[in-house]
Amino acid sequence: MAATTEHPPPASRLRTWMLEGLSDMAGHQQGPYAHAEAPHKGQRWYRVMCLTGVDYFSTLGYQPGIAALAAGLLSPVATLVLVVVTLAGALPVYRRVAEESPHGEGSIAMLERLLSFWKGKLFVLTLLGFAATDFLITITLSAADASTHLIENPHLTQTLHGQQMIITLLLVALLGAVFLKGFLEAIGVAVALVAVYLALNAVVVAVGFWHVLTAGHVVTDWTSALTTQHGNVFAMIGVSLLVFPKLALGLSGFETGVAVMPHVQGDPDDTEEKPTGRIRDTKKLLTAAALIMSVFLIATSFITTVLIPADEFKTGGKANGRALAYLAHEYLGGAFGTVYDLSTIAILWFAGASAMAGLLNLMPRYLPRYGMAPHWARAVRPMVIVFTLIAFLVTWIFDANVDKQGGAYATGVLVLMSSAAIAVTIAARRVAQRGWTIGFATVAAVLLYVTVANVIERPDGVKIGACFIVGIMLVSFLSRLARAFELRVTSVTLDPMAERFVRDISSRKVRFIANKPGLRDKAEYRDKVEQIRADNDLPEQEDFVFVEVTVTDPSEFEAGLTVRGEVLHHRYRVLTLESASIPNALAALLLHVRDTARCTPHMYFEWTEGNPFANFLRFFLFGQGEVAPVTREVLREAEPDRARRPRVHTG
Repeated sequence: MAATTEHPPPASRLRTWMLEGLSDMAGHQQGPYAHAEAPHKGQRWYRVMCLTGVDYFSTLGYQPGIAALAAGLLSPVATLVLVVVTLAGALPVYRRVAEESPHGEGSIAMLERLLSFWKGKLFVLTLLGFAATDFLITITLSAADASTHLIENPHLTQTLHGQQMIITLLLVALLGAVFLKGFLEAIGVAVALVAVYLALNAVVVAVGFWHVLTAGHVVTDWTSALTTQHGNVFAMIGVSLLVFPKLALGLSGFETGVAVMPHVQGDPDDTEEKPTGRIRDTKKLLTAAALIMSVFLIATSFITTVLIPADEFKTGGKANGRALAYLAHEYLGGAFGTVYDLSTIAILWFAGASAMAGLLNLMPRYLPRYGMAPHWARAVRPMVIVFTLIAFLVTWIFDANVDKQGGAYATGVLVLMSSAAIAVTIAARRVAQRGWTIGFATVAAVLLYVTVANVIERPDGVKIGACFIVGIMLVSFLSRLARAFELRVTSVTLDPMAERFVRDISSRKVRFIANKPGLRDKAEYRDKVEQIRADNDLPEQEDFVFVEVTVTDPSEFEAGLTVRGEVLHHRYRVLTLESASIPNALAALLLHVRDTARCTPHMYFEWTEGNPFANFLRFFLFGQGEVAPVTREVLREAEPDRARRPRVHTG
């Protein structure tokens, strides 16, 4: 905005490397690698499905074991309930989210549009806290489960026993190192990992069913024990509904599926305003992923329940956190089992990469735009370091244990899914789609029940979510406070009348009067001119242009500024502006006039009455208050050269 005569000192090589890819204040960069991916035209939906699949499909590494611990013999029935909720609830919700938010913003952006001012920002910050919980626990839980598969491998058990924490931290550090070096193209790697992993799982499932069929007593033993425990089908379904919240990890992946939408190729005639092909293909992506996962969930929960002794699922058991790997070693031998372990470790580790990419796309999308993050938060590498350190802390808190992190992970997933269901319910209601409104509202009620039940059963999730929320809000408001006097206007545009006013007065001394609009009658402007002349001892022949700012949404941080000119009462020239902050708008106008008219503009103010601290809070929260001194401070920060700085006068 404002050119300065002082040149900043040359940055160190480390600083340059750390801030590489830092986007400008206008926020054109939408993702952490947008500068590198600008030419990217997307890929076919089934390839992009693998990018979200490394998160979604990798839960097969631990989901059957979690289901067995939670539901016991009822694991297949409870998993069937999970599949019904997935296909009849989560899938329709996120297909609608893809339609309503086709640029990868997800349900948070849908809900952001429903609320304005600070209540909207606080609501988004709360959801970001749960999103951070979801993605960060994905990183730590996946790394912990990958280390479990490594340690429990029969060839490595003796060597690596008791080293789970160290191995998990090393995997998290390796993930951070990959992103520090640069993570430009993940889809090709994801396709290979998902293809190999699903193929190996298909082999394990086929062999598992073969053993079930050839040992007929296994099924009869299971059904007899099930009937003895629960009596009838209705009792089984009832208990399955009660334990269902513990299986909620099997719903993960939908939020990531929407986040990767910008990578979907779509049709040649798609536009950013109307990406019809991208929306259609993303719906295919979500549907295909849900169907594939549903088949594997049902099949794996059944074979692991009937073929693995119950004690092996418990902490310390050979199937704890690695039920399918147990079957791979048991029925296909050590060589195949080791290959399966390596594939599982790779996809679990890469699931962390998917989550890290989600964090790096999500946080810079909101916090810098709200003024609630420092400038370096727009750069990838500093944020990677921050997220990696937080992942270290979470790993240490949960002792690198998969079971302990399940509650926190499920809470993050369920809160985001519940918010998505609420968002699409509101969207359907707004367009008078009664059937969809009722359907989505039912799904929202089910997900809210599951969320509440999960929080009651495993409060760790909401505790860590609350920690993230408090941390995000505290850092956000401290950052906003530190950046309070920053020039937040990204561009200034004058309409023809406003340009005419500026051209006219630039031939003389450029003098503006900051006016708080009232009745806008003739007496208001006449009295204001007389007061400014008297307060500043100016001669009568001096010419003025009034400037009036209307505050729109004071919670917004940065935006463009449009200046309109009008003549009132056939005499008084008035420039009208709309902005989130009066002082920032006035400072931006003065700097723009200085640069375009090549002169030093002057602006005249009245002193604000009242307590200075209270007035500063009014400025911080509502964009108005200590207008004169704050305008001067914004100018001082934007233009260090006093000789080139526009003049502020207060009487």
